[in-house]
Amino acid sequence: MLRRLIEEFGIFLIPFALFCTYLLATGRNPLRRVHWDGQSLRLAFAGLALVIASLVYTGLFSARSTGGYVPAHMENGRLVPGQFR
Repeated sequence: MLRRLIEEFGIFLIPFALFCTYLLATGRNPLRRVHWDGQSLRLAFAGLALVIASLVYTGLFSARSTGGYVPAHMENGRLVPGQFR
């Protein structure tokens, strides 16, 4: 669970790292606040969009286990209790 949270936090930070790289490439100082003032909200929304997209992708395309819980059901007129397989 902790690994998953760290991965999602890293995905959230991708837009900030790209913007910092852009600032360095254009010769600006990324430590000056003036460059981040208008962009921080946009970068946060972009990070949230990436996190949501990664969660949806993981939910849709992750491997499913064939085992798991089998609910109670009827077999030959008898109630078979639920069980884990």
